[in-house]
Amino acid sequence: MQLTKAKLPSLHNQRVLVTRPAQQADQLIDLLVKCGANPVHLPALEICPISETDSRYIQLRNQMMNLDHYSIIICISPNAAHQALEWIDQFWPQPPEGIDWYAIGKKTAQILNNQDILAHHSAAGFDSEAMLTLPELTDIDGKRILILRGSSGRAMLAETLTARGAEVEYANLYDRTCPEYDDTHIKSIIYNIPLSSILITSGEALSNFVTVAAGRQKQFSTDSLHHLYLVVPSERIADQARHKGFTRIKVAQGPDDLSMVAALNSANDSEANA
Repeated sequence: MQLTKAKLPSLHNQRVLVTRPAQQADQLIDLLVKCGANPVHLPALEICPISETDSRYIQLRNQMMNLDHYSIIICISPNAAHQALEWIDQFWPQPPEGIDWYAIGKKTAQILNNQDILAHHSAAGFDSEAMLTLPELTDIDGKRILILRGSSGRAMLAETLTARGAEVEYANLYDRTCPEYDDTHIKSIIYNIPLSSILITSGEALSNFVTVAAGRQKQFSTDSLHHLYLVVPSERIADQARHKGFTRIKVAQGPDDLSMVAALNSANDSEANA
């Protein structure tokens, strides 16, 4: 089903916690406001580009200077797309030719497409499993593949492509770290005024959120959060949330802003669990 803003719920006076990184949250927050919600922002991931003083910088620079040595380039996320475009601007007057570009998710593909890089994505979903269903990534014996990503993450994509005969490298464009917050800030955002729901878009963000919600000295009980309406973009992340004790979980159609907001329930009915 194609989502439109006309299908979005009325969220009058709901206090919705947004955990997207600072660079990605503005449009989601604006959308929530238009639905009548009171969004609050607590990034659960901090995006830190690899700096020139980092020992990994030289390898990354060489990879980005030699993009035309690869047959296939796969971009993992919007953050990876933005970082890659900055590198391309430094070294390439125009995007290198002769490369088949792929992106995980429509949003990531659109970021590249907007800069004249034709990136294909799978309509089957927003994760590595969906990407691996593409017929074009089946017969890849001997091809060199570069995966643009953060410095950590799932290994499934690279392992499967390697098993199919490809030579796979990672270009680690940035680090994803767990933000640090003052305990007073955590109390004011999470505990002092009740939340209606929480939006989480990755397993790493979920783990980080649970960590920061406990406070610097683990002095806050997170049990009160488990009954909140939690929206996640995949069943895989929903399973992780269940293992952490969350009980009211809704799986959105995808991690994009429209899908995440559409998954919120106007009344947050406890029977609307995933």
